[in-house]
Amino acid sequence: MVGPRSFLLAGTAVLLLAGTAGAEVLKWGANRDIGSLDPYSYGDSFTINVLNHVYEGLVRYDLDLKIEPALATSWEILDDQVTWRFTLRDDVTFHNGNPFTAEDVVASLARVSHETSPLKGNLPAYVSSAVVDDHTVDVTLNGTYPLLLNDLTNIHIFDEEWLVENDAELPTDIGANVEGFATYNANGTGPFIVESRQPDARTVFVVNPDWWDEPQHNLTGFELLPVNSPATRVAALLSGEISFTNDAPVQDLPRLEAAPNVEVLEGVDLRTVMIGFSFRDTLVDGSPNPFQDLKVRQALYQAIDIDQLQARVMRGKSRNAGTVVAPPIPGYVEAQDERLPYDPEGAKPLLAEAGYGDGFSFGFNCLSDGLVNEEQFCQAIASMWSRIGLEPELDVAPRAVQTPKRTNGQTDVYTLGWATLPMLDSYSPLLQIFHSKEGNSGVFNWGDWSYPDLDALVQEAGQELDLERRMQLQGDALQIVKDEIIMAPLHQQPMAWAVTENVEEMPLFPDNKPRLWFARMK
Repeated sequence: MVGPRSFLLAGTAVLLLAGTAGAEVLKWGANRDIGSLDPYSYGDSFTINVLNHVYEGLVRYDLDLKIEPALATSWEILDDQVTWRFTLRDDVTFHNGNPFTAEDVVASLARVSHETSPLKGNLPAYVSSAVVDDHTVDVTLNGTYPLLLNDLTNIHIFDEEWLVENDAELPTDIGANVEGFATYNANGTGPFIVESRQPDARTVFVVNPDWWDEPQHNLTGFELLPVNSPATRVAALLSGEISFTNDAPVQDLPRLEAAPNVEVLEGVDLRTVMIGFSFRDTLVDGSPNPFQDLKVRQALYQAIDIDQLQARVMRGKSRNAGTVVAPPIPGYVEAQDERLPYDPEGAKPLLAEAGYGDGFSFGFNCLSDGLVNEEQFCQAIASMWSRIGLEPELDVAPRAVQTPKRTNGQTDVYTLGWATLPMLDSYSPLLQIFHSKEGNSGVFNWGDWSYPDLDALVQEAGQELDLERRMQLQGDALQIVKDEIIMAPLHQQPMAWAVTENVEEMPLFPDNKPRLWFARMK
């Protein structure tokens, strides 16, 4: 895995020697707000990432994206091969002063794996947990499973007493409009405390003076400021109203690079952007569903001019993709990364062979506050599909509006970006997107497809401890995804952050997750 690129502005050595004197509040201008203060409320990596400054897991990723201890100090697999024993830190308190114990771990794992939890798919092998003593907990899985620690990097631990006192033991769900006390209140063990929140306006975080770890940052706090408009976000950065953004618009990068008070950090995200299709018997309007036919899916795929999208919409900053995982992700197969050729004239006979030579209409669901330049590339793709005789009805709206449609099966064609977080392994999309929807599998299978051969490969991979064999199984499953065009890959989106001159250090991580406990200001 490629590690982060940390940049230091001029005079870093001198400033580091100056210590934390004069540290300021970092103002984070994001392209949208978090959906909730409950990290279990939706499988949204941005919300989970922001709340990782408040809540913590048993383990975490370090500066090089290697797993290291967090709330747990050590772990071992017991003789039955399905029970993991975790030894917990004994010097940790929650923000409200309650001590952290094994009871909190058991309550948190029960909450996130509950049948109504939107994040139950993030713990696919979990069965139960039990207290051994105040600082030891056993986690039992449904079989041998090699990726538990990867999963646990994103499973935040709650205060069991706080959950009970506030009737918050059950998860909330943004997609189902289920709210609760944890939607608007937070109590973690992490390096920052939520001081105040105004949804869609400002969330204020202050430093946790009692954090168990030794801070590497020098912040007194930070503010999350949703700035939806790219132009406004750029203007706020240039004027110093915000000091950091994790979403510098690609079309404005030359302007930002030329500004004397701004530094731009660039990379390619691990997130692969895809087009998903409904496999249900009918479209949302009740008409027969053409997307059940592979030839139709292939026609839409080959009608997309990916080079034009990259050059014009993504400003040459994206990486064209032929498979649904990025090259750094374990399980990526280079031979699968070749795209079907752009061939709009060849797409028309495919539609005719499938019985749709006269075209058809369908809904195309996109987010106005989602992926990089999503609205623009959706408009471009819709235009490309129109040229082969189809009638896409573009539906662009904010995430809060579109999420219920997607999770409730009310979409014909839709966009999805998947960075394999927190697992950083190709098993992540195979289990959560491409597996049939059952139990904690297929949580993001919004198209309702089912391939028994693929399911069998994924299930076997999930219990295979031999890495080479597991990669082969996952590669075979990814080949089915590719051959059947279950989803049409587009690109790995560009990653561009920007900071003002008063920010001294900001590590850029390839998973596109800011970790402000490593940030420093002048």
